[in-house]
Amino acid sequence: MTTPRVRRVEVPQVARTAGEFATADYASAFELPSRHARSRTPEQWARATFEDAPAAVRWILLRGWTLGLGLRMGPRPSPDHVLGWLVSESGPGSVTLDASSPLVATRNVVVVNGSGVVWVTFVRFNRRVSRLVWSAAAPVHHLAVPYLLGRADRSRTAPQGH
Repeated sequence: MTTPRVRRVEVPQVARTAGEFATADYASAFELPSRHARSRTPEQWARATFEDAPAAVRWILLRGWTLGLGLRMGPRPSPDHVLGWLVSESGPGSVTLDASSPLVATRNVVVVNGSGVVWVTFVRFNRRVSRLVWSAAAPVHHLAVPYLLGRADRSRTAPQGH
């Protein structure tokens, strides 16, 4: 069985946030079409995407987030955090993960609907140099999210080792 291709899409209205991210400097969304999307809650999708990634990938992600972007991450493992991202909101249709640093404030929103899973990322720049730093990080983000989301989908049907 082949996995549907994760593709970049418009940021869905349901994921748009009020407050500090209403005028984010960067926003992107990637969609995994899947009729089995509701086999997991949004938080389970977020955990499968980040926490079930191979150890080497998790290590690279954490180094990029903490050293590259300066994000302050929470404890791992934790019921209140997903690979260090604070679960700031969780509901039946979406989960919101937040992390920030003096350089950037970031938010990931995972939306699950009948047609698939949408991973939305918002970044707000806190300093003049933030745009430059994000311009180096964005290409990695554009590769990592589709890869990780597709991998999480493939693991949905694979035997679980935990």
